[in-house]
Amino acid sequence: MRLSSVLMAALLTSGAAAPVAAQDAAPPPPPRKAFRVCQDPNNPPFSSIRGDGIENRIAELFAKDLGLPVEYYSFPQRQAFIRNTLRYKLPGQDYPCDIVMGVPAGYDQVSVTKPYYRSTYALIFAPGKGLDGVKTIDEFLALDRSVLTKLRIGLYDRTPASEWLTRYQLVEQAVPYQTMSPNPEQYPGEILEKDLVSGKIDAAIVWGPIAGFYAKKVTETKLTVVPMRSEKNIKFDFPMAMGVRYGERDWKQQIEALIEKRQPEITAILLEFGVPLVQTDPVASAPR
Repeated sequence: MRLSSVLMAALLTSGAAAPVAAQDAAPPPPPRKAFRVCQDPNNPPFSSIRGDGIENRIAELFAKDLGLPVEYYSFPQRQAFIRNTLRYKLPGQDYPCDIVMGVPAGYDQVSVTKPYYRSTYALIFAPGKGLDGVKTIDEFLALDRSVLTKLRIGLYDRTPASEWLTRYQLVEQAVPYQTMSPNPEQYPGEILEKDLVSGKIDAAIVWGPIAGFYAKKVTETKLTVVPMRSEKNIKFDFPMAMGVRYGERDWKQQIEALIEKRQPEITAILLEFGVPLVQTDPVASAPR
């Protein structure tokens, strides 16, 4: 999985390079000749080499407003993604790209813009597993234990799903997957498009945009998406923003102005891809 690999990097506080030390004003940049995006080439539904992901669509929208062509610098999204894209610069050369279209708000490896959406993890399942008719997490937890304890629930390791399953005595049902695979051919939706559809697992808890996208993409069976809610000490929902280099204040302000101007179109793109949106911070409920 790779997103959320940037999201996971924020959650895991991994050994990525330390934040750029603060913010001496950068010299004025030359006029931009392109809207240059740092992207993972195989990270649907967010970005792809084909340019058909959520972030690709938003990049095209912004570039049109700026009167610039879009150029992509592709690199598999791993722990060193920012260091190898946004902050990569050889002596005498320019940076290869100027913006990362999706990072968690508060992510300290970049200068983060205002958020442009908030989503949440989601439970997604196929029919015929004893979950038909479940539309909320409360309904899921209210199922008979004989049903719940037969489930095989896929999840990526070291995500909030692990703590949640432990809280509700479902840890034995967990089928863990590696968060950051070294194989660049793997993509975040494989757990759904392959293992959930084939019946290798009965359900999965994944980042909401991934769940929503593959629920729409998969046609051979109807997948149900149930958004998770944050609880005391278990956070499932996160605001997402864009990231630019530290010190490029004018560029950041320009991007934030585009976010504000194009928020209706951005939201429409997110909904088209099936992203479950959280409008406000949910009230955390007490653990059961």
